[in-house]
Amino acid sequence: MFLRTQTSKSIKDFSQSIDEFKTALDNADAVLVGAGSGLSTSAGFTYSGERFEKHFSDFHKKYGFSDMYSGGFYPYSTLEEFWAFWVRNIFVNRYCDPPKPVYDDLLDLIRDKDYFVLTTNVDHCFQKSGFDKHKLFYTQGDYGLFQCSKACHDKTYDNEEIVREMLANEHDMKIPTALIPKCPVCGAPMTTNLRCDDTFVQDEGWHAAANRYDDFIRRHKNMKVLFLELGVGGNTPVIIKYPFWRMTASNPDATYACINYGEAVCPENISKQSICINGDIGSVLKRLKNH
Repeated sequence: MFLRTQTSKSIKDFSQSIDEFKTALDNADAVLVGAGSGLSTSAGFTYSGERFEKHFSDFHKKYGFSDMYSGGFYPYSTLEEFWAFWVRNIFVNRYCDPPKPVYDDLLDLIRDKDYFVLTTNVDHCFQKSGFDKHKLFYTQGDYGLFQCSKACHDKTYDNEEIVREMLANEHDMKIPTALIPKCPVCGAPMTTNLRCDDTFVQDEGWHAAANRYDDFIRRHKNMKVLFLELGVGGNTPVIIKYPFWRMTASNPDATYACINYGEAVCPENISKQSICINGDIGSVLKRLKNH
């Protein structure tokens, strides 16, 4: 339904869009941020190209894939190989800081507002940049958590210590068999807490965050809310994009703002309430900070 009616709103003068965004932010009673992978890409967490070659050139040579995303779905022959890739992937995308201060700039813009963040990102960049962890809902999981691969129980486990140990003992793109993480309940191999099939574990923390998100929406119904969508693509529009469009349409005092490189669009029915900026998120946020 939405895709048949969406229209580009990026034809406005860039300066005019920045002015409108700043006014909407200043006047907002609350800000709901919806963040997709494009935000982390702007911050430098790219999954291909130079960064991939820097960290995974040996995997590229051995297995043939050319980006980290594909590496996560490669059919490795053994768990030793599987975990060799994943611990390195987790380390560089979860326990290392992004090279650009995009998340810091975003926080500077909204820290004095009543805000909440809904994100499909799993790299923990919001918390590392100082966002209040009680105002974050990671819907798709967290690279920093393990779960039972069979989802035999609804609990997740912090993985930093074991990830660093496995990484330190990796040799020839394999980890020692003794370090393969096992479920403490059923003994099955552990896996990453990422939503990729029906075994994804929604633990106590996940449900608590979901309840806080619902409460934020309830408390600000019909108030001046800025729905700020950043780097959300078309893979999972039902999580952020479509709900933001619907909530904007149902609230005449709401504003929908989208910053996205090449995908800054909105439906025609909320075009008068929308600010769509086609550009690099980091550059736009920097411009807004200096406005």
